[in-house]
Amino acid sequence: MIFSNPHRRIDRWIRENSSKVDFATGLAFTLLCLLLTATIGFSSSLLMTLSLVAISLMQTAPLMMRRARPWLATLIITFGHLLQLAFGGLVLPSQLSVPIMVYTMAVYGKRWQSFTTLGFGLLGALLATISMFNSGSSSAGGFTFISFDTMISFVGLALVVTVSWTFGDLARNRRLTMKALQDHADRLEKERVIERDLAAADERNHIAREMHDIVAHSLSVIITQADGARYAAVNDPEIAIDTLKTVSDTGRASLREMRRLLGVLRKDEEVENRPLPTLANVRDLVQNAETAGLAVEFGFTGSPRKELPAGAELTAYRSIQEALTNVVKHAGPNTAASVQLNWTSRGLELLIEDNGRGAGSLTLEGQGYGLKGMSERVALYDGTCNASPRTGGGFAVSVFIPYSED
Repeated sequence: MIFSNPHRRIDRWIRENSSKVDFATGLAFTLLCLLLTATIGFSSSLLMTLSLVAISLMQTAPLMMRRARPWLATLIITFGHLLQLAFGGLVLPSQLSVPIMVYTMAVYGKRWQSFTTLGFGLLGALLATISMFNSGSSSAGGFTFISFDTMISFVGLALVVTVSWTFGDLARNRRLTMKALQDHADRLEKERVIERDLAAADERNHIAREMHDIVAHSLSVIITQADGARYAAVNDPEIAIDTLKTVSDTGRASLREMRRLLGVLRKDEEVENRPLPTLANVRDLVQNAETAGLAVEFGFTGSPRKELPAGAELTAYRSIQEALTNVVKHAGPNTAASVQLNWTSRGLELLIEDNGRGAGSLTLEGQGYGLKGMSERVALYDGTCNASPRTGGGFAVSVFIPYSED
């Protein structure tokens, strides 16, 4: 595996170290062109040789920064070729920098810079053709611009420039496409992370609400029954025995609920998964509250126009459970409560009231998690929840859950 896909590693290294690669290749090309230009210039005077070497240096040295400063490199190379025209129809090896820079600008330059460089290249091909052929015919005193050889030369140079620009433009489109695909993949990955975090947070909130409903309700009943059994054990042991049985049954039911939640977290199929409570289990909930010593009046009116979703029924059940739990915890002794379910044409209305004391500080904006969780549950189904002290004493919780209109 060490030597697998070496071309990919080389390509990645070149892309990651483009400045170093440009400097090294540009320097090597510059030195080679200077050597060849100096060799050509030996047949002329020393001044001509130095001039050609300087022009060659101007035409090749900018290649060392062709991707870092492509437009500046293009302007310097263009100026170098304009100087070359002053020396007639000489052909220098450094002129190979023209197709290189045309390709580079097509890949990395801005769009207007790319087309401008293409225009420079085509104009340079025309001027080079004129310079070469007119310098060859100057001794005869003629001007042979429009001739077959002239056209062939111009077409050949223009074709080199056009092909270089075309390949560069194709490489540019591929680079932009790959960048767009990479950006899209990065954006999708970020969205997946955000969605996963939101789903995890939502699940944690859901589990926290379930745990609060189970633990708070069950422990309230257990504590109330245990206190009653402690006092009854002195005068009437039989009542204490019945009370302790209620404590035991409530504890076992809570343990089953806890095991169900933990089974969902562990995805353990062997753990018992009891069905979630619905409105049909409200009577059992009321009986448990009565067993805890709370007098509860239960009633309902109307009939459902359509069934509520299972989650909405669970929300209604948990709202009643939370409200009765608060009555047991905060209302004090000798408290009576009422639970009313009213089916209307719009949905289900719940009203839980008591005549106790001690709940005056409880509101939806308070510090308790129970009422907040109740409000959040109801809001998931586009419902409303209000909890506030009653005029004259006691506390009232009203909940409305509308039908889901498909």
